[in-house]
Amino acid sequence: MILIKWALFIILLIVIAVVLAGQFGMLKGTAPTDLGVHDGRLKPPAMTPNSISSQAALYPDHPQLLYASIEPLPIIDDATTTLARIRSIVKSMEGAKIIKSNEDYLYVQFTTKIMKFVDDAEFWFDPVDNVIQVRSASRLGKSDLSVNRKRIEAIRAQLQSS
Repeated sequence: MILIKWALFIILLIVIAVVLAGQFGMLKGTAPTDLGVHDGRLKPPAMTPNSISSQAALYPDHPQLLYASIEPLPIIDDATTTLARIRSIVKSMEGAKIIKSNEDYLYVQFTTKIMKFVDDAEFWFDPVDNVIQVRSASRLGKSDLSVNRKRIEAIRAQLQSS
């Protein structure tokens, strides 16, 4: 019985330590320096299952191709209007911070409430395919528990219903 109490106490201390680490910004990771559009492409998906990309098919040998693949966002009316709607949707989302925004590109950081993990999301108007290409990735960890996919699909649902 004493061993169980000690084990629970140690687990509690670990949980408290991890939450405090998050609160002090120790779990936010390092901001990527290679985001943006390069030769008509967003950055490839991560090598671990913690990112999604509408351009994953451009990397057919990528080890996370199946996990990372997601459909691009549709253009509604025109590209400028669609990106403005995405900006508006993102602004209303908890933990969202717009880092870069121009007429054809949007970069947003999403920070989780308790642990302060940061995910980087990009939205780019692809004039060749006439869609909004999207990439969203966690900075830390090997798995995102589908958080990035769920977030982008929530944005898609709001975009199509507005």
